[in-house]
Amino acid sequence: MKPVPHATKPVPQAMTLRRAPVQQRSAERLTRILDACAELLDEVGYDALSTRAVALRAGVPIGSVYRFFGNKRAMADALAQRNLDQFTERVAERLKPAAAGDWRTAMDAVLDEYLGMKRTAPGFSLVDFGNQIPVGARYAEPNHRVADRLTDLLSAYLVREPDEDLRRVFLVAVESADTLVHLAFRVSPEGDERIIEETRELLRAYLSRVLD
Repeated sequence: MKPVPHATKPVPQAMTLRRAPVQQRSAERLTRILDACAELLDEVGYDALSTRAVALRAGVPIGSVYRFFGNKRAMADALAQRNLDQFTERVAERLKPAAAGDWRTAMDAVLDEYLGMKRTAPGFSLVDFGNQIPVGARYAEPNHRVADRLTDLLSAYLVREPDEDLRRVFLVAVESADTLVHLAFRVSPEGDERIIEETRELLRAYLSRVLD
């Protein structure tokens, strides 16, 4: 079954760059800025984060930061967007060996890759996909962005139309998993395994009812 375009309200782009990089040198500088932002978020937190500190850590002039971002909020949201891009790439890479498959395999890939980033990606615990620093209106909310991205990514793998029903299912699953995974990491710095397994079972029960 070939995925078809969906007619939903457009989701505003989260990554609010003042100027997109054109040359490779500029793109590499943007990468260094976002890497520095992620590292400093882990070290000092969002409130103490400053564009000047990011510039110093990245080894670039402060003007280079302002060339891309008007403030640290925009910079943190760009990091959240990069996290989402990397997350979907990791899920796609994990599922790539199969042209199509079972939703249980897809669910495990999504949850496992999210947990992997939660445990290892710099700055992820504070920003993840933007949930900690929400931006925009309802259709720009982070979990809507994640659910829409997963729908577009997984619809062909699941051989399903990326329609409103599937988007709603994924949104419910993403919202539920997000709440429970954050609980798991509040209970234990590495994520309480019992809560994570309860999360997995809850998702299986819900998705089996609506996707089988």
